[in-house]
Amino acid sequence: MRWVTCELEGEERVGLIVGDDVHLHDRGPGLIEVIDGGEVAEVAARLRRSPSDVLPLDKCHLVSPIPRPPSVRDTVGFLDHVRGCRRAYGRDPHLEEVWHQVPAFYFGNPSSVLGPYDEVPMAPGSRWFDFELEVGAVIGRTGRDLGLRAAQEAIVGYTLFCDWTARDLQRLDTALGIGQGKGKDSGLTLGPWLVTAEEIADSVRDGALDLEIWASVNGQEIARGTLAGMDWTFAEIVSYVSRGTDLRPGDVIGSGTLPGGCLLEHLTGDPDTFDRWLRPGDVVSLGGDLLGRTEQRVVPGVPVHRLPSGF
Repeated sequence: MRWVTCELEGEERVGLIVGDDVHLHDRGPGLIEVIDGGEVAEVAARLRRSPSDVLPLDKCHLVSPIPRPPSVRDTVGFLDHVRGCRRAYGRDPHLEEVWHQVPAFYFGNPSSVLGPYDEVPMAPGSRWFDFELEVGAVIGRTGRDLGLRAAQEAIVGYTLFCDWTARDLQRLDTALGIGQGKGKDSGLTLGPWLVTAEEIADSVRDGALDLEIWASVNGQEIARGTLAGMDWTFAEIVSYVSRGTDLRPGDVIGSGTLPGGCLLEHLTGDPDTFDRWLRPGDVVSLGGDLLGRTEQRVVPGVPVHRLPSGF
């Protein structure tokens, strides 16, 4: 099953993709409510039989399938991404033992969620603007302190996830030493749809999700690879982040960036003179097996209000 959220006459409507059409749910419930009811298959069967409305998929204005997630976490499921970023900045790519002990993660900003075809404003004050190619797992049931099997079963589905990053602002965050801040605060994309876990069950091998994903900028492919290369599986990540806290339906947990799936890993020389950072007018697309495709144009950000320090 592939679930979408459409904007129709000023309202957000949940829909199920059936062939080339979207079978719309009644006005009112969002996708989180559909998931939380625990009857996703039953609701899908009803929409196939008797939808409230039917629209061609290519005529729907798709927003994020989960427009306002209760929480967003982004993880580092691919350790080679960290090694690649360290090399780009001229640092030792060797990772300390702690990276192999627990999956790193930080909290994203649910208020910054963008739809799959929305324009992307550059982060205020940033000149080193970047994207990151990821997949998000969406939680389908409430749970905490989950074992690996329960963690996997808690995932209702997956969606493409783009973590827009202001690399220059991120360096300030890193220097402060208390985690991600303004470098990761201005935007993250989810969509175009949520594909259910059962739909891609045949792509799970040895606990890993073997789906190919890719990214391009202005039609030029930047990265392509498979989620099977994750050092931390989604089950391991969900189990870890559920320790001592509730996960709730609609929570989104990012896979971390596919190695090579951002511009920073392609950096050569001085970041200030690197000519591949995103600029207004650039078009970034992500795609994936069964996950669909996003296409977003970068636009200028708002002027920054400087602090007395000049930053």
